[in-house]
Amino acid sequence: MAQLDNCPKCGRLFVKNQFRDICEICYKEEEKLFEKVYNFLRKRENRTATLAQVVAATEVDETLIIKWIKKGRLQLVQFPNLGYPCDKCGKIIREGRLCLECNQGLQQQLQKLEEEKQRQIDNQRMTYYTKKDEN
Repeated sequence: MAQLDNCPKCGRLFVKNQFRDICEICYKEEEKLFEKVYNFLRKRENRTATLAQVVAATEVDETLIIKWIKKGRLQLVQFPNLGYPCDKCGKIIREGRLCLECNQGLQQQLQKLEEEKQRQIDNQRMTYYTKKDEN
């Protein structure tokens, strides 16, 4: 569903939808930058470039390149040394949102939480009996 919004880059009013998160003018500027990056990466000698090397050679902002990678516009299969940062620790990854270590840590935390939840349920089920004093 389309809605009116201000462009996060320039502040112009535009109709935001599922395909565009910036105004038409900024979109055209981004497309020119995308072409610049893609043309750089298409050259055989540049296909093994890292993200830092692409940024240095094209002078395109790293966050913009990461945005294109996450959207699937730059296929990592074709560029073996490109990646994007893990959402938690910042380590460069090639798929998902978390690196292996952060994912395993999250799984361990979830497991501990489930064990604690089960322990609380078990404690609620326990019945305690007291011996009545007979004086």
